Amino acid sequence: MNARKWENLIFKVEEKFGISKQYIETFEVAEKHDGQKIMGKKEIIEFKGPLGLMKLEKISQPRVIDQKVLSSRRVGGKVAVDFVYSDTEEVFRFNIYKKEQGGEWKEVRPETMGIE
Repeated sequence: MNARKWENLIFKVEEKFGISKQYIETFEVAEKHDGQKIMGKKEIIEFKGPLGLMKLEKISQPRVIDQKVLSSRRVGGKVAVDFVYSDTEEVFRFNIYKKEQGGEWKEVRPETMGIE
C-alpha cells in the first residue's frame, strides 16, 4: 500500500464512519552491531465500523537491501548478521483489527470482510 492509497482509505473511513482516534507510533526495527537503531513507524486510526470498534494500521520500515555476516574463524568466535537498510526505500504492511469484548484487538483478514 502506498501513501496515496492510505490517504484515500483514511478519507473513505472518515467519510463513512468518522475517526475516533488517529495517532503515530515509532518502534525499533533492529539494532545494528555498532549500536545504531533502525526505526519504523505505525500510522493507526480507530473508528466505529461494521464489526464494532476497529483499528487500521499501516506499518512502514526501511527495506533490507543486503545482509553481511560478521564472523571469525577462531574457536568460540562470535557470529552476527548485520542487515543493510535502504535510506530511501520503505516496505509497507497493512493490518485490520477489531476489538473483542475482553478489550483485546483481534486481527481481521481482508478476505473475511470481502476486501481484496
